[in-house]
Amino acid sequence: MIDYTSPFLIEFPKIGESSLGYISIAENDNLPFVPKRIYWTYYTPEEVERGGHSHFDLQQILIAVAGRIQVTTELRNGDKETFLLDKPNIGLYIPKMCWRDMKYSHNAVQICIASIEYDEQDYIRDYSEFLKYGQ
Repeated sequence: MIDYTSPFLIEFPKIGESSLGYISIAENDNLPFVPKRIYWTYYTPEEVERGGHSHFDLQQILIAVAGRIQVTTELRNGDKETFLLDKPNIGLYIPKMCWRDMKYSHNAVQICIASIEYDEQDYIRDYSEFLKYGQ
């Protein structure tokens, strides 16, 4: 049984061969939710740290389709983990109520598969506020 309350890596199928290239597919059986929004980030300067927030309800899968992304997550109970995304067939599942910070290589392109549409009310942008929900 998969624990959807903690971050974890998802390996998507890698179809193809080195002489032709590869394709990976995110659909039905290998997704923990039905996607409602997909967006991507790119050209993020290496000195910029993104994230710095959590969500009440949103679940996400982050994939570095190019470059590398270091993602540090923190759950309300204080459990922290750091993940390095640097393979386009590996995604990081981030559950709701999970703080995240991201650092990107200069050439990183990140795809985000999101469980709900954008809603500013779903964000927790103040770290001390996030910690209060863990008590």
